[in-house]
Amino acid sequence: MNILIIGGGGREHAIAQSLLKDSRVKKLWCAPGNGGIAEIAECLPYKATDIEGIVAFCKENHPDLVVVAPDDPLALGMVDALEAIGVRAFGPRKNAAVIEGSKAFAKDLMQKYNIPTAKYRVFDDLDAAKEYIKTEGAPIVIKADGLALGKGVTVAATVEEALAAAENALSGHVFGQAGDRVVIEECLTGPEVSVLCFTDGKTILPMVSAQDHKRAYDNDEGPNTGGMGVVSPNKYYTEAIGMRCMREIFRPTMEAMVAEGRPFKGVLYFGLMLTPNGPKVIEYNARFGDPETQAVLPRLQTSLLTIMEAIIDETLADVTICWSKEATACVVAASGGYPGKYPTGFAISGLEEAAKDAIVCHAGTKCVDGTLVTSGGRVLSVTVKGYNLDAALEKAYDSLKKISFDGMFFRSDIGRR
Repeated sequence: MNILIIGGGGREHAIAQSLLKDSRVKKLWCAPGNGGIAEIAECLPYKATDIEGIVAFCKENHPDLVVVAPDDPLALGMVDALEAIGVRAFGPRKNAAVIEGSKAFAKDLMQKYNIPTAKYRVFDDLDAAKEYIKTEGAPIVIKADGLALGKGVTVAATVEEALAAAENALSGHVFGQAGDRVVIEECLTGPEVSVLCFTDGKTILPMVSAQDHKRAYDNDEGPNTGGMGVVSPNKYYTEAIGMRCMREIFRPTMEAMVAEGRPFKGVLYFGLMLTPNGPKVIEYNARFGDPETQAVLPRLQTSLLTIMEAIIDETLADVTICWSKEATACVVAASGGYPGKYPTGFAISGLEEAAKDAIVCHAGTKCVDGTLVTSGGRVLSVTVKGYNLDAALEKAYDSLKKISFDGMFFRSDIGRR
C-alpha cells in the first residue's frame, strides 16, 4: 500500500514509524514532513493545510490511504475533500473535528449530555468576561475558543493574570480568530491523565494511558507549550478509573456526537482531571496528541494500519488491540526561547548515537546542504521503553544527553510528579 501522511511534527514521525511495521506498506509520502521523516518517507512541498494541493496530488498519485494527523486540516475539512474524490482518509470529518476546533462547542456538548466537566461560561465581550472573572475569583482558567497550537490556555493564579489573559485574547487578538471567543472555566484540581481512543462512531477502544507535561520548565513552571514530555502508563489511572471513564465519559461522548449528527471516526483524545469528585474532561482533541503519540504508539503491538482501516470501514468491534506492558518515557528537546520567540538553523549532533538506544522522532528539523538543523520550537523527542517507568526515564535522559544543538533545553523532571 502507498500511504500519505499529512503533517510534519513528532506525531507524524511516530505514525510513520508505526505504519512501517506493517509489511503491506510499500511507500510513504508525508506533507510537508521534516528532516527525520525524510529518511523514511518522501516529503512533499505542501503545507498541512493546503487542501487544494493535497487533493491534486491524490488525483495524480492515487494513494491507498491518507492519514490526516494535525488539527488544522481536520478542522478545515480535509477528510471531507478527500472522500469527495474517492480517497480513503483516516480522521474525523469537519463536522466532527469541531469537538476540538471549538471549545465552546465541546463544553456545550458535555453540558447537554451530562458528561462531567468544569463549570464554565463563554464570552465574546471583554467587559462581560472581566466582570465574570472578578465575580468568580482565582484560580481560574481562560481558554481561546479555537485552535491555538496548544498555547491558548491560561491557568491564572490571580484575578489580575486572568484579566490580562482575557484582554490578550479578546482585545489584543494574540490568538487571531481563535481568540475571538473565550471559555472561562473553574480551575479543577487533581492528577491529569491523557487517554487517546480509537473510535469508528460505533465502538470506542481506549489506548494505554499517558501523562503529558505542558509547562515549559521543571516543577511545572513557565508558560504552556505543546508538550515537553510524556510518560505511559499514567500511574494515577487505575483499572477502576478506566472503567468509570468508559461508562461516564468515553462512550457517552461517542454517542453524543452520533446523536448530534456528527459521528466521530478517528482518534478522539480525552484530557482528563482526576478530581476529588471523580474524573472530569478538561479538553478534547480530534486526533493523536503530540507528544503522547510518541510514547503510546511504541507500546502498540497490533498493526496501526489494520486499526485505521477498521475505523474507516466501521468494523473496529472486530479488531483486538494488544499493548506492551512495558513503560515508555518521552522527553522533548526544544529551542531556547520556546514557546516564545526562538532562533533556528542550528546544526544538530549526536542523533545516530542517541538512536542506538532510543526512538528519536523529529519535529522542528530540516536538512540544509546535507546538515540537519533546527527549524522549530520543539525540535525532537526521545522515547525509550523499559520494564518500568524509572528504567525508561533513565535510558531516555541518557540518550537525550547525547544530542546537542545551540540553545537546546529540556525538562529534567518528566515523570517525576
